[in-house]
Amino acid sequence: MDAISETYKLIDKYSIHARKRFGQNFLTDPHVLDKIIDAAGVSKEDFVLEIGPGLGTMTRVLAERAGRVLAVEIDYDLVDILEREIVPLYDNLEIIEGDILKQDVRAIADEYNNGRPIKVVANLPYYITTPIIMELLEKCSGLSSSNCESVKAENTHSDDIVNSSRIIESITVMVQKEVADRMLAAPGDKNCGAITYAINYYSKPYLAANVPPNCFKPRPKVHSSVIRLDILEESPVKTSDETLMFKLIRAAFSQRRKTLLNAISNSAELDLSKSEVSNALTEAGLDPAVRGEKLTLSDFSNLSEILRNF
Repeated sequence: MDAISETYKLIDKYSIHARKRFGQNFLTDPHVLDKIIDAAGVSKEDFVLEIGPGLGTMTRVLAERAGRVLAVEIDYDLVDILEREIVPLYDNLEIIEGDILKQDVRAIADEYNNGRPIKVVANLPYYITTPIIMELLEKCSGLSSSNCESVKAENTHSDDIVNSSRIIESITVMVQKEVADRMLAAPGDKNCGAITYAINYYSKPYLAANVPPNCFKPRPKVHSSVIRLDILEESPVKTSDETLMFKLIRAAFSQRRKTLLNAISNSAELDLSKSEVSNALTEAGLDPAVRGEKLTLSDFSNLSEILRNF
């Protein structure tokens, strides 16, 4: 089935226009569609959670390749069209209306995949991409001790459920190229940002494809990239206080032109005096005049270990 042609038929049939409030842009290039699915590595062994199916262009291909697909769509009008036009074509596809930020992804993995890690595929509105990715990484990676304890408690009710703290195996997503550049950046790179450290703490990122604006209808004003995040079972660094570490990272990049000493001591998230921060930086072997972008993830982890005792 030509998913792109079928999507155009639905656009004509229902006189559909992309809704600006949902940041909708419908993918219309079959080659890009194939690149996304190939990057996700979807097979009949997989349960796939699709976020933002839109008119079901990618949904059709996912349903043909995956063992089972659950698609979450926030636009109730599109849900109605999907349930009438696409769901009846596949016995392994289910659509639910809702905001992914309000969904319990762990419960979805338990119900649909016996608690085994799932694959997430998404073509999201760019204004909400980063919050959704961060929500999924923080709640579903299973790296933090609190998450691990939660998994152990929830998984004791059945021998059939796999005891894995990692709910998501991979996230394959279309993002604005500028965001992709930050995800793939290295410390010290001009594109480095707070998200760089979060992505590399929870996952291993890969660039699957760059996508020009003419691959969408309507055409966005920015270029896009397809990124796959392979979720790590163990973080590359160890920290006793993940929350503090990320507060330090956010502080460093919220005022990135300031020295690390000033950025951290001025942070509203942190109750630390300038002398405390200066002493901690010295103990960590860091120049107080250094800027956050020059630090490695290990540097932030080490600094958090020192400051948690202040």
